[in-house]
Amino acid sequence: MSPFPMRCTSCGEYIGKGRKFNARKSTPDENNLGIQIFRFFIRCTRCSSEITFRTDPQTSDYVCEAGAKRNTELWWSGDAVTETLDERLDRLEREEQDHDSTEKDAMADLERETRSAEKRMAVADALDEVRSRNARLEKLRREGVDPLVPATEGRMTAEDGKDEEDARRAFASRSAAESETLDQAEPSQTEAATDAMTRQKRAPKQTKLLPGLKRADAPSSKLSLVGYGSDTD
Repeated sequence: MSPFPMRCTSCGEYIGKGRKFNARKSTPDENNLGIQIFRFFIRCTRCSSEITFRTDPQTSDYVCEAGAKRNTELWWSGDAVTETLDERLDRLEREEQDHDSTEKDAMADLERETRSAEKRMAVADALDEVRSRNARLEKLRREGVDPLVPATEGRMTAEDGKDEEDARRAFASRSAAESETLDQAEPSQTEAATDAMTRQKRAPKQTKLLPGLKRADAPSSKLSLVGYGSDTD
């Protein structure tokens, strides 16, 4: 099976990629970085001339050696074919160094972007603080408060107002408690006065006597003058 499209140099026959052939394979004493190279031999379907191509591990492709010419050549295959082992090692080392330098540059760019973002955030926060301060001052001006008053005086005024409000609330609660106590005490005093008056108006208790009996009069405590001048004394 042809690995690439080619044209026979003897008769000009075009051979497309993937066309099947009865190929002969040989294993030469060649390798690329330890990878074995294989060579294949086929014949043109029109003139039966021999066409030779081999594997190329360096480019992961095939190289047409004799009997035909590729219709399309890989753009990187020109330098890769003539590159030796030492040149390949040097190229890989340069690529690694370039990669390291590129990575370092990327890290430096990232750090610069991070610092720039932090600076922008700090500037935005400062602007927000300035805007809020201006809005607060404008609100105070609208309310008729002088915004140039020192902050300590304003804070002391606010604290004094809070203390006065607390004292007013305390006196109000105390007055409410005293009025409630007086309201509870007045009914008790009224009930006590009513009981005293009832006891005073109550009639004295009379002892019941049997029928036909009269109450004996109590002896008089006055002294009698009868017989004061008699001789019996």
